[in-house]
Amino acid sequence: MTDPTQDPRFLRNPYPAYAAMRATCPVRPVPAGSAGRANYVVTGYKEAREALHDARLSKDTAAFFAGKESRRRLHPAVAHTMLASDPPQHTRLRKLVTKAFTTGAVARLRPFIARVTEELLDRWPVGEPFDFVAGLAVPLPVVVICELLGVPAADRPDVQRWSAELFAAGEPDVIDAASHAMAQYMTDLIAAKRLDAGGSLLDRLIAARDGEDRLSEHELVSLAVLLLVAGHETTTNALGNAVLALLRHPAQLDRLRRNPDDIPGAVDELLRFDSAVSTSTFRFTMESVTLGGTEIPAGVPVLVALGAANRDPARYPGPDELDLDRDAAAHLAFGHGIHRCVGAPLAKAEMELVLRAVLARFPELQLAVSVDELMWRRTRLVRGLSSLPVVASGTQLRTGE
Repeated sequence: MTDPTQDPRFLRNPYPAYAAMRATCPVRPVPAGSAGRANYVVTGYKEAREALHDARLSKDTAAFFAGKESRRRLHPAVAHTMLASDPPQHTRLRKLVTKAFTTGAVARLRPFIARVTEELLDRWPVGEPFDFVAGLAVPLPVVVICELLGVPAADRPDVQRWSAELFAAGEPDVIDAASHAMAQYMTDLIAAKRLDAGGSLLDRLIAARDGEDRLSEHELVSLAVLLLVAGHETTTNALGNAVLALLRHPAQLDRLRRNPDDIPGAVDELLRFDSAVSTSTFRFTMESVTLGGTEIPAGVPVLVALGAANRDPARYPGPDELDLDRDAAAHLAFGHGIHRCVGAPLAKAEMELVLRAVLARFPELQLAVSVDELMWRRTRLVRGLSSLPVVASGTQLRTGE
């Protein structure tokens, strides 16, 4: 049996392959690696939601890979994050960071997000091709999460580079080296903050470690790395995917331009339509599990294809249509259950504010190349554009003009 996700056309548009897999069976084995040992891929919405909520599917990668030889040398702080843990450890760690991403906390960040967005858009040339990914989708989430964590401005280019390298598909040496660089940087930053404390989220985590919760040094560094990487990488892809979807659906784009108050409601449909996280992070069965009528043996990796689940016609009629009137609030772009993305409110706020600003300031935005010329990142975990060349003809309008 061949793995359709290895087809080069899959990067450009994975959804026909996902639909074919789902039509055959919403939970099916696919070969993994040269040994041909099967993983199981979940493509149905109902089955994906069940899998994400099933405690028999463990995320404890340390337990799964214990005793298995590997040439990889990922730093432990990157290899074993909160995402790679089960309760009660996961419950304890997540509780420490949840308060930073509440609706109220995110609301306090909105003026900062809006200001940085406007500053980045000030650099956008009118009438000339401009890369939306490099010029806005990448730097904005980096600046925001670094501001939240208290990463100095001078260090942010290095952080951005290491984070991108952690997703360098097919380049294990690059990924491993980036993991060590990122972990060492966070270790040094934590040490510096102990000597000169501030009011950032990272400062609060340090205080929690020194207080009753007693975070270990490994847990502290690991949480910092996870928040830094996850806090901007997926948002970058979500922004690019959303803008591309609107550019390919000009009637929907025009609707949001004329009715900007519809943008918050449209964000969920944009996230559903082309999910930034194509496949959820690693899980494996701790015991035999029957899912979608398929029996999965114990000790087997299970890949939940979030992008596929969000295009399941059994849950979303006409799933390949971008329908801004659709109630897509139950999409799985941020996952589901205890591991649902803790930064979802922040990501949605960034998407809303970016779309408001871009559509207000650039009323004649369009693609600068054909869709077939767009390059997608070569990774299965996340789905995002390497670049998105756009052009705005006419005059750039300042917000409020």
